[in-house]
Amino acid sequence: MRESSIVVRPQPMGSHTYTESSRLQAAGLRTATARFEEAARSIAIPRAPQPIAIADYGAATGYNSLLPIGAAIDIIRKRTRTDHAILVAHTDVPGNDFTTLFSTLADDQDSYLKKDSATYASVVGRSFYSQILPSDSIALGWSSWAIHWLRRVPMPIPDHIEISYSTDDDARRAYARQAAEDWRDFIAFRGRELAPGGRLLVLTVGLKPDGTSGFEVAFDAIMTALDQFVADGLITDDEVRRMSVPSTGRDEKDFRAPFHPSGRFEGLSIEDIELFNGEDRFWAQYQSDKDAAAFGTNWADFLRGSMFPTLAAAVDTDADAGRGRDRRSKRRREFVDQLHDALAAALTAAPAQMSIPLALVVLEKRRRSA
Repeated sequence: MRESSIVVRPQPMGSHTYTESSRLQAAGLRTATARFEEAARSIAIPRAPQPIAIADYGAATGYNSLLPIGAAIDIIRKRTRTDHAILVAHTDVPGNDFTTLFSTLADDQDSYLKKDSATYASVVGRSFYSQILPSDSIALGWSSWAIHWLRRVPMPIPDHIEISYSTDDDARRAYARQAAEDWRDFIAFRGRELAPGGRLLVLTVGLKPDGTSGFEVAFDAIMTALDQFVADGLITDDEVRRMSVPSTGRDEKDFRAPFHPSGRFEGLSIEDIELFNGEDRFWAQYQSDKDAAAFGTNWADFLRGSMFPTLAAAVDTDADAGRGRDRRSKRRREFVDQLHDALAAALTAAPAQMSIPLALVVLEKRRRSA
């Protein structure tokens, strides 16, 4: 598949920015931030004037990076002189919304740039499935809610939009192969980039004991809506069959696979793996205020920003051949609006807590022998 077909971080459509709709992604951040602080206490610190480099892999708009990186900088400052330069490199694919990322870094009240004058920010627009930073340069790495997005759609999923709910053996094998390849490449290149004594923390989607990626209430509502859209003639069966979310959760054996049998891979070893259930903050809010409409809308907004553009990419092609780009774009916008409204209505009518299985992996690069 051509490089242009790579999908790593879905981007917003219309007025719903990724930051506005990604508030749920704070799920797991408290646990991950505490572990990131632990890593900052133990990393090897390079001698000045070499900067202490921190990498943010899959930064999106930076919303999920500010507090963890700021907390790590506070820890590092307690170990170093206040004028020892810290360089933070935020990375994502070229199509990422870097304008919003720059605004987040400059204007957000939680930006580490507002708190430490010797910390500097940079941005790299390349996929993290390749080497994107100099070898042996990164003291501390962070990645949250990013590596569950595969670099490409391995094949269409014929009976669902999310692979863990599919019963098609060919599709499940194709996704499993792609997920394994992507994880192997991600950590292989991080192994080159991390400096000896460095650490990398990865927060991503895990799997439930039954092997599914969670979020079943939302997926059930989306599949019901898509069936109704076909019945109403809004989209076609063929368009639905092309709708596949290039995302997958992983369990402990998936994370450990590249490290067998020696326990090391590209200089890295796994320091810890933690699988846990993330908090559904929208559900917690609903339990407090009993506002079902807000619950449904919050979830619909989140999924609109994180998933719906990927589904909308399947809308148009043959059905709109010859009608022009403006017409095709209008159909996609209408589809996203209608799916948002249908999902919000379904979750408002029957609020239910969402399962959010998460995984936290801490990787360490061995220090060089004296």
